[in-house]
Amino acid sequence: MTMFGKVITSLTLMTISLFWVSCQKNAGEPTGPYNLTYGDSILYLKPTTGDYIISPLTHRNGIYSAFPEGIEIDDKTGAINISKSETGLRYRIIHTAPNGTITTTKIVLSGITFTDHYYRIASGDSLASPVYNASTSRILPLSGSNFDEGNLANSGGCSVKTTNGQINLAETIRNGVFGTTPKNDERKDFDIEYRLNDASGKSKNKLRVRLYYYDTMADVPPDLLTTLQDRQDLGVFLRGAGEASTSSANRIEREARPRPPCVIIIAN
Repeated sequence: MTMFGKVITSLTLMTISLFWVSCQKNAGEPTGPYNLTYGDSILYLKPTTGDYIISPLTHRNGIYSAFPEGIEIDDKTGAINISKSETGLRYRIIHTAPNGTITTTKIVLSGITFTDHYYRIASGDSLASPVYNASTSRILPLSGSNFDEGNLANSGGCSVKTTNGQINLAETIRNGVFGTTPKNDERKDFDIEYRLNDASGKSKNKLRVRLYYYDTMADVPPDLLTTLQDRQDLGVFLRGAGEASTSSANRIEREARPRPPCVIIIAN
């Protein structure tokens, strides 16, 4: 064989070798658009002795992340630890492929929350009602459900109705939660444990809620007003909430935190 023939043969073998390596490297990695899904848009806690974890139906190489904060997600596999996440909220799950392609989906971690809201006691606005599965239009399953299991909130003075989860704010004030004579900017956190008669199989769930007290709207500090505005304008926490523009994404990641929900009591 001539020297020229030997060179051609070597180049051919090298090309075949590189093609084989490339095929091996990409073997098993799906191509085309990524259908990022967990099988359903609402994920429920399940009765289990350990943590309840659910993974995407299809895995892709890359980085998984989520917004807002409060959800426990594995950045390599996309697996969500529902047992260690804040439930009752909508989250945006983001997958960033090695080539930079971004795929997103939205899910709800089933449970209850309370809307960030100003309750004006003097106007008779004194009942804070829970929101089910991140949508004010969804009907909370009451039959067979139990709220404030263990009496944690009620024993501390936060008046939670065990049959429907409503917080009676006027009664909470009368119970002395904010002292004999409430003062501006008094705040108290309460844990509410509950079980819902739904697809969770009555798994124990929990929520921390923060109550604020102010004499008038004029007494509410600017930073709290800003926090609520950010949540309303920038979050994905509840269905129908505003979506952020790409240009403001970095600020949102720092500032839009959905928990604990802010129940703001305005006396007059």
